[in-house]
Amino acid sequence: MGLQEDHSVRQPALRAPAVVIGLIALLAILHAARVWAPAPWPDQIASDYALTPLAYLPGGDWFHRLVPPFSHMLLHGSWTHLVINCVWLLAFGPAVARRFGNIAFVLFFVLCGLAGAFLFVAMEWGVAVGAVGASGAISGLMGAAIRMMDIRNPYLNPLDMPLQPLFSRQVLMFSVAFLLLNLLSGAFGFLFVGPGTEIAWQAHVGGYLAGVLLAGPFDRTLGTIHRFT
Repeated sequence: MGLQEDHSVRQPALRAPAVVIGLIALLAILHAARVWAPAPWPDQIASDYALTPLAYLPGGDWFHRLVPPFSHMLLHGSWTHLVINCVWLLAFGPAVARRFGNIAFVLFFVLCGLAGAFLFVAMEWGVAVGAVGASGAISGLMGAAIRMMDIRNPYLNPLDMPLQPLFSRQVLMFSVAFLLLNLLSGAFGFLFVGPGTEIAWQAHVGGYLAGVLLAGPFDRTLGTIHRFT
C-alpha cells in the first residue's frame, strides 16, 4: 500500500508553498532591477509595460494592447506597493497553491490578473493612465481562498473541505465588504500604496470576481487531479 499525504495536519502559515515564495521573489527581483536600473530605463520600462487604456483606442499599436495585460502584473509603482501586495499574496496564496497545485496556481493567478486588467481598461476606456501591480491577480486569490476556508473555524485545513457555495453567507458578506472597500477607495482614495500612486480598484474588483467564479471550475478539474493523485 502506498503512502498517502495527510492533509489533516495543519500547515504553518510561514511554510508557504515554493510557488508562492518563488512568485514573491520574482516580483521583488523585477522591481529592484527596474528601479535600480540607470536612467531612463526605470521610467521607460514603466511606460512600455504598464497597462494603459489609451492604447485600446483606434490607432493603438498591438504591442501595447497585447503585452501589458500580462506584464503589468510584474511591475510595481513603489517598494510600499510591492510589500503590501506580497503580504496579501503570502496570506491568501498558500491555500490556493496547496489546493490547485503549482501549474494551476500560476494559471489561476494570470487569469485573475487578466480579468482585473479587462475591467480596468473597460472602466477607464481611453484614459492615458498606466496601471501596474499584481493586486488584481492577488485579489483573485483572495476570492478563491474565501471559498476554501471556513472563517468560523480558521484552523480547519482548506484541503479537506468542499468549497463554500457562491451564495453562502460567508462568501456574500466577504464579497460585499471587499467591493465596498474598493468602491470607497476609488471615490475617496484612502488606501495608500505609495506617494503619488492611486489604487486601481477596478482591477481589484475584476480579479476578485474572477477568483470567486473560477474557483469552482478549477477545483472540479485541476484541483481534484492535484489533490487525489
